[in-house]
Amino acid sequence: MGAKVNITDEKVDELYAVMEKYKQEPGPLMPTLHAAQRIFGCIPLPVQKIIANELDVSIARINGVVTFYGHFSVEPKGENIVSVCLGTACYVKGSQGILDAFSHDLKVEVGETSEDGLFTLEATRCIGACGLAPVFTVNDEVYANGSVQMVKKVIQTLKK
Repeated sequence: MGAKVNITDEKVDELYAVMEKYKQEPGPLMPTLHAAQRIFGCIPLPVQKIIANELDVSIARINGVVTFYGHFSVEPKGENIVSVCLGTACYVKGSQGILDAFSHDLKVEVGETSEDGLFTLEATRCIGACGLAPVFTVNDEVYANGSVQMVKKVIQTLKK
């Protein structure tokens, strides 16, 4: 479910050019994965296979790195990344309800991207704004003292 990955010849060529550069340096995997994430918007299995073949690294190792680090994604992310904090302070003050409201209104589960490609919903742990709990972020903007009522307003604003 969600947006489709666009793997074009041009993007693959760009990835090969990046890998050629990084193969000359020690530890080429992480910079290559960062570049792949930027080029494709995610690192799906077909892209992982290209990297594995070119860098002579097992697909299992690459997939392990991609799925371990939160920065990387195997599915495309939406234009707007909604992250709801589920850290203790936020959770106690109702962030689960905020997460549930986003999930319901966007018709996506945590970790999914909406069919229109506009939103990706994520649950996160403490973002360091406990005094403003509950908080959620949309892209780089922090929404303090969040509420279920705020969810509809934020979604409407972003869809405009």
